[in-house]
Amino acid sequence: MSIPDAIRRDVKDLLWHKADELGWTALPDAEKAKWYGIWTESAEVGKRLAPFLDPRKVRVYIKDSLLKPYTRERMADVAPIATLLGIPENFMVSREFIKPHGRLFSDGRVIAWSKAKDWKLTLMTLYERAVTITGARPYGVALLEASTKHPDLDSRDVVERAAKRLGIERLVWED
Repeated sequence: MSIPDAIRRDVKDLLWHKADELGWTALPDAEKAKWYGIWTESAEVGKRLAPFLDPRKVRVYIKDSLLKPYTRERMADVAPIATLLGIPENFMVSREFIKPHGRLFSDGRVIAWSKAKDWKLTLMTLYERAVTITGARPYGVALLEASTKHPDLDSRDVVERAAKRLGIERLVWED
C-alpha cells in the first residue's frame, strides 16, 4: 500500500517547516536521530504514516524519503555559492551537477560545494569533472558549515593544500 499523495505532501511540508526552524543541515547526527524518534512517535507524522507502512519502516521513510530530499534541495541554490566564489550573476550555466552540487559555466569554470565535512569528495569530484569536460577548469569550491568540522586554521590548511595541488583556483569556507 502506498502513502496517499495528500498525506505525504502534508507530512513533508510539516517536516520541512520544522527542519527549517531547527537549522537541520547544520544539526549533528545525534540531534537528527533524536528528532527522527520524536517524529516517528508523533501523531502528526508517524501516526499518519503508520497505516501505510510497516511500523519498523516509518523512521526510515521519514529519514530517506522526506528529509534527504530536503537537505539536497536546501543546498542546491547556486546564487549564494556564486557570490561566495566571486562569480557575477550574469554568467550562463552550461551544466548542473548533484552529489556534490556543482555547476559548469559557459566560460569553462567548474564549481562545487558541500558541507565542509565532505571536503575530500568535493575536491576530487570537482577535479574529475574539470578534467573530463573539454575546455573546463577547476575554478572553485565552497565548503559550508565549516566551523563544525574545521574551526581552526590548522585543520583547514590540509584542505587548502589539497585544493592547490588539484589546481583549484578558489576555496572558500562558510561558517
